[in-house]
Amino acid sequence: MDKIWHKKKSGVHGSGLFASQNIKKGSKVIEYVGDKVTKKEGDRRADIQIKKAKKNKNNGMVYVFELNKRYDIDGSVKNNYARHINHSCNPNCEVEIDNSEIWVWAIKKIKRNEELSYNYGYSYDEDYVDHICKCGSSKCVGYILDEDYWPKLKKAKKKKDN
Repeated sequence: MDKIWHKKKSGVHGSGLFASQNIKKGSKVIEYVGDKVTKKEGDRRADIQIKKAKKNKNNGMVYVFELNKRYDIDGSVKNNYARHINHSCNPNCEVEIDNSEIWVWAIKKIKRNEELSYNYGYSYDEDYVDHICKCGSSKCVGYILDEDYWPKLKKAKKKKDN
């Protein structure tokens, strides 16, 4: 089976995955793979990746994905092409976890050569300002946040402006 995606330079951030053909809404696109590690080990690896990114003056590059309450997947392995999917405030994909597997699914019809994206779903905490969004969509809220936190962000911005 031919891959329905290909990796290339992204206008959003670094590399991205792009549709090699039209992808139907509801299609399974790619699995997010990597080392299954405990939460403690996942946190340790994420801290190392963050320090490395700051040292190289690079933003991003943390590929530790929450699998469940006990385990994470460290997707920094070479064969995990799903790690190149960028965040968007108006995504065309979403992530589903089923049977300890992390899959990226199309939630819209995706046209050939369109960049694949999903909302990374970061929480609203004191660090959210460190996660600036560059997706460029008309729905962009300026930060990489789960959509559930957008009203809270809007309220905080309004309060700051007053």
